[in-house]
Amino acid sequence: MTWYVLDTDTISCFLAQSLAARSAVLKRPPVSRATTVVNVEESLTGWYSRLRRARVTEDLIQPYARLRQTVQFFGQLEVLPFSLDAAAIYDDLRPLKLRIGRMDLRIAAIVLAETGVIVTRNVRDFSLVPGLRIEAWS
Repeated sequence: MTWYVLDTDTISCFLAQSLAARSAVLKRPPVSRATTVVNVEESLTGWYSRLRRARVTEDLIQPYARLRQTVQFFGQLEVLPFSLDAAAIYDDLRPLKLRIGRMDLRIAAIVLAETGVIVTRNVRDFSLVPGLRIEAWS
């Protein structure tokens, strides 16, 4: 079975009710949908940051609602680990000095280790990673 690994931007589009993203994600069998532990980190860190910046109580309502929605969504996905195999791939990719961010390189390493397909709008950066299969659903 091939994992369709949802990148943070695809997850954000899905949760923001993007019809294209929702339709594409829901077309795939639930057992084939995944994300990575790095994507979980990115998503949760974003909501934690918004919560810490809140200056008035009312500014907490929406970020807490979105944090809750995000956590519930992650509960419906397989969360792929940054395993020893992914770490070895990451270490092999780093010397290539690809023009891709550290977090995206970690995500790519996990997807390669799991022989999955990264589902992202960030095709430009991920296409720099040798052997990485990419799909854009939104």
